[in-house]
Order: sequence, then structure tokens, then C-alpha cells
Amino acid sequence: MNPSHCRDRLEQALARIADPKGEGSRACLTVYTEPARAAAAAADARAHAGISLGPLDGVIVSIKDLFDVAGEPTRAGSKILAEEAAPAKADAVIVRRLRAAGAVIVAKTNMTEFAFSGIGANPHFGTPGNPRGRARVPGGSSAGAPVSVADGMCDIAIGTDTGGSVRIPAALCGLVGFKPSRQRVPTEGALPLSYTLDSIGPIGRSVTDCAKADAIMAGEDFAPLEPIPLAGLRFGVVEGLPLDRLDDTVATAFAAALQRLDGAGVRITRETLSLLDDMGEVNAMGGISPAEACAIHRDRVRRRAGDIDPNVLARIERGCAITAADYVEMVRERTKLVRAMDARLASLDAVVMPTTSIVAPTIAEVADTKVFAVRNAAVLRNTALVNFFDLCAISLPLDASPPVGLMLVARNGRDRRLLRIATAAARLFGA
Repeated sequence: MNPSHCRDRLEQALARIADPKGEGSRACLTVYTEPARAAAAAADARAHAGISLGPLDGVIVSIKDLFDVAGEPTRAGSKILAEEAAPAKADAVIVRRLRAAGAVIVAKTNMTEFAFSGIGANPHFGTPGNPRGRARVPGGSSAGAPVSVADGMCDIAIGTDTGGSVRIPAALCGLVGFKPSRQRVPTEGALPLSYTLDSIGPIGRSVTDCAKADAIMAGEDFAPLEPIPLAGLRFGVVEGLPLDRLDDTVATAFAAALQRLDGAGVRITRETLSLLDDMGEVNAMGGISPAEACAIHRDRVRRRAGDIDPNVLARIERGCAITAADYVEMVRERTKLVRAMDARLASLDAVVMPTTSIVAPTIAEVADTKVFAVRNAAVLRNTALVNFFDLCAISLPLDASPPVGLMLVARNGRDRRLLRIATAAARLFGA
């Protein structure tokens, strides 16, 4: 990715967004044409003078529709918020950091309403077609993000990940998606779904692109990633739930990936994690994110339920049925399980599993609410483990059609090391 001649590259991106035959109108809900041109001209002037603000200077970036931009309402894919939300008083922290680093913010990207599903469908603003097969969903909730990257509307897209909303769309669209340790990137100015589980991460074409964006958003200096040699690393393959009911394309691609890792000298061990059963018991009380989503949106549900995506509404209403006592118990039990999982993973360099258990469903099949619920559970199942146990993870594309993602998972705070391992793995897979 060459940030020089940013203005030329921006004009190409804007043309792709505006192309009536493309997905621009569905992928990008707000286009910052003139501010982006000004930012691109400034980036080119700096480059001409031999000045650089860092690795994102002159890089074209899209941001998810739930980040505050000063002076405009934060819509979060919602018709209600588009009509009712007061203009944001200030940019979200990550938006300020991206701008200060010279990133050219081109657009706000479409998303599942309130970020509450892994499918990526939006009945209010349209569902962007998957870049690897337009009849399929892009994955969610950061639905426009992968389309904006894959279709050349930007270089890097910024999304949020509460149960997989960065890694799922990356996997289903054949891109790289990184979910950092939750505390790394400040969430101020991002409309919440779950105060406990929300994290902010990038989608890009490479591990390096994601690492650059992550460093800037975390307020760190970016240092080039030295790949950690794979030979001798210990990867755990978790038996049971993460490998349950994989569709054939996913199962085949995952088995081939394990074979290549084995061939590269990775020590692959089969792991049984009884903690996943404990997680199941906690979530059987209703789940943390539904309860917190109810706290955030119950007034809107009370007043304007008919204007909310029915698939999202059903999940919020289930959250409103959770008692305060059950919510408190879930949060306390999760805290214990997070500590236990951290200790359990101490001997492994990474845990490896398919990012999603299925490939992207078609837009037509998820029009049925019953099918939607089943497919949504299937795409969220593996990624949501990472948020529950407060880990970090990256999804790498495997050679498969439709696309399949391979997820590498590491302990909280091991982000940099995970990115170095992922750099080596991506080279192995030609990603």
C-alpha cells in the first residue's frame, strides 16, 4: 500500500463509492468527499516536503457508522437514531487519533442496526453484497467495512467487535480482521452495544495494515512486525464446540490449514477446554451483551419497536427479560472464568480454530427470521468465545471459495506477539 499520490488514489476510491453498478450506496452511508480531499492534499504536501506523520499518513480509511464525528448524528445503522440522535459534540477518540496520524477518512460504513448480529443485513439502508459473491451477506455487524476494503473504496476499515463483528466479516469476505485485547483501544465516542465486551479493530488486506491501524488507535508507535518463526510454536486446536457442525467448505479448508502448519513445524496439540462448558452455563442465563443492549436501547424499544430491525429487536427484548440478579451473577462468574482461561492458555502460543463454522449465507436465505437466527448463531459461535474470555484474536483468509477464515487466538495483552505469529502464518498461507 503506497500512501504517495494520495489525492489520485482518493479520487479512484470516491469513483468506486459513487459507481451506480457497485456497492457504494449500500456500503458507505456517509461519504466525506471534501474533507477527504483536503486531508489527501495535505498528505501529498507533507510527502512532497519529506514529512511523514507515521504509517497511516495518506492511507484511506473508512469508519463504522457507530463512531462519533463532530457535528453529525451517530446513526449506528438505525433509522431511529438517524432521525433522533443529537449531533455529536466531538470526534470519537479513535477518529481523532486516525486524523492526527494523517489518515484520510473517506466514509462511514453500513452496519447491522445497533451492531447486534453477525450476519450484516440492514433493512433500513440495504445490505451490501459480499465482494466474493454479491448474492451472499458480507457478515456483520461491521457489514460495509469489508466491502469498502475489498472493493477499493479505502485501504483499511475500522469496525467494532463485541462477539465477532470485525473477524466475521473479514472471514466471510476473504480479508484479515484483528480484534485486540479489549482495553487496548478506547471506546469513548463509539455507540456501545455491550460496555463489558465491546472492542475496536481494523479490517485490511494484510496483517501489517491491521497492525498499523491498531497501533495508531491504541496510541502506540508502530514498529515493523518481525514474523516469529512457526517451527516449534505450540498451537492448540480446541476439541468440541469450536469444531462442531462445520460446513464442508470450512472443514476442508481448516484441515488443510492444520496440515500446512504441521508441515511448517508447528506443534499442534488437541485441547479439551472444560471452561467452554462453564461459559455455556453462564450464557444460559441470557448473556451479558443482550442485558447491556437492553439497558442502552430499552427506551427506543418502548417508543419505536416497529422501527427496529425485527432480528435485532428480538435479541434486545430477550435481554430485557434477564433479571438484575442473573446479570450480576453472569458478570461475576465471567470474571472468574476469564482468569481461569488465562491460566489454562499459558502453555500455548496460540489457539487455532475456524473463524466461523459456516461460509457466508445468501441474502435471500436470511430473509427468513428463523433461518437468520440459526445462521447468526453459527457465524458468532467461535468468535464470541474470544470476547467472553477477554482474549485477542485475528482472522486470516484461507484459500477457499466461498471464503473461509482461520482464527488465531492469544491471551489478553499478547497482541503484538499474536500479530508477529499471524505475519508468519499469513506468509505460509499466501494471505
